[in-house]
Amino acid sequence: MNNIHSSSNLLNEQTETIKRNYRGQDYPVKVLQIGEGNFLRGFFDWMIHECNKQGNFQGSIVVTQPRPSGKGMIEKLANQDCLYTLMIRGLQNGAKIEQKEIIPVFAGALNPYEEWKEFLALACSPTLEFIVSNTTEAGLSYQTLPWKDGEPIESFPGKLTAFLYRRYVHFNGDPKKGLIMLPCELLEKNGDILKRYVLQHSKDWGLPLTFMEWVERDNLFLNSLVDRIVTGFPEKEAECLFSKWGYRDLLLNTAEPYHFWAIEGNPELEKKLPLRKSGLNVQWVKDLAPYQIRKVRILNGSHTLMALLGILSGMDTVGEWVSQSESNQFLRETVDNEIIPTLAFDRKEIMEYAESVFERFMNPFVQHRLADISLNSISKFKVRLLPTIESYYEKNQKLPDNLIRAFAALIRFYQIEKMEDGYIGFQFNGDSYVVKDHEQVLSFMCERWSQFKKNELSLQNLIKQFLGNDLFWDKDLNQIDGLSSSIYEELKEMI
Repeated sequence: MNNIHSSSNLLNEQTETIKRNYRGQDYPVKVLQIGEGNFLRGFFDWMIHECNKQGNFQGSIVVTQPRPSGKGMIEKLANQDCLYTLMIRGLQNGAKIEQKEIIPVFAGALNPYEEWKEFLALACSPTLEFIVSNTTEAGLSYQTLPWKDGEPIESFPGKLTAFLYRRYVHFNGDPKKGLIMLPCELLEKNGDILKRYVLQHSKDWGLPLTFMEWVERDNLFLNSLVDRIVTGFPEKEAECLFSKWGYRDLLLNTAEPYHFWAIEGNPELEKKLPLRKSGLNVQWVKDLAPYQIRKVRILNGSHTLMALLGILSGMDTVGEWVSQSESNQFLRETVDNEIIPTLAFDRKEIMEYAESVFERFMNPFVQHRLADISLNSISKFKVRLLPTIESYYEKNQKLPDNLIRAFAALIRFYQIEKMEDGYIGFQFNGDSYVVKDHEQVLSFMCERWSQFKKNELSLQNLIKQFLGNDLFWDKDLNQIDGLSSSIYEELKEMI
């Protein structure tokens, strides 16, 4: 068997690169990380490594998984002495970059479902300052759970409540021993939500009022917005890379160069977590809303536009869209002339952000499938593109041409038929694609298009029923003057 496949070649503390390089694992534990997946390892952990390399943070991390299914990843980390390789690849300021680095920030990896006592013992650490999490949107949710002393709690908010209570008891409610929570889940007001769930669990379990006051007064739950594409393990290239490096890494991770983190908190917190000082693209802000709107309207809005028109035109990826001059120009004109003018941002700053988004779309190492983006397109359109259409109309007393074309494409995208194993639509050339959404959405659209095909429903009425569906929009969009007729003019060309 080839030496590269042997366990002795697995990345560990004896790997030559590690023996020669800086070891951040030797610093005191300052962070508990709940989330072992690709994103945090390609985002937050890399940031801490950058801070440590410059001597600015001087702290390490203990990582745990948020749910029992993460056991395998924790075991892989333990087998590799908590080390992994991160490759950063893509375009930056027009130049193609490829960087590789071993990240040595984890002082330990534990499974709270099998090492509950060890997990809670970490709450007693005097050096601990932060808890960072990425448990997905589903993980940041509330569920009624029993308190069983000595038994692990499955949910993330429940687990955190038990952890904070152990810390409160151990330090006798010392106000200086509160922690800073940095949730990275992609939910608005993620910090506020997490705090609310912790307090609800505290009430459910009859924990002391003084503990709840300590949680409120002496701990910080900071809302934050994260942005970086982390593409994970490069399956097709891995063996070639391992042969080149001389070691195997089952936790090899890949990410784009772009990164951004907006944290709603006092800039004084930079002294505790010196991210900006270390040259990272991080903002401590009073209000996160403008940054969330910017990302949703420009980045996510562009994704939805490309998915709808791209799939109908026979494209498979974001890269394919931006590589074609006509479609790329259409996207840029939409962002520059229809989306950006509706946003209350400094013109220069917002244009720079938009340019960074376009550069990210052109990353040759990221194959972002339009089919993945198209999941639940109606609800995404409602959040990502409809507010721009409404704002543009309010400001200009006319509708934005390109976004109206995208709206028509949304309806055309859902020109679907039901098959045995789901619903399919048809591209402009007649080839089929799969449409995934909630059943009530799919059945509504399938029925309306079937009525249209049988001449039981006119195209104008189909559009009006679509725009008037309260399930989709929570209001009647037919009230927007000229919207229905403008969509009709575009849609009739598409069918």
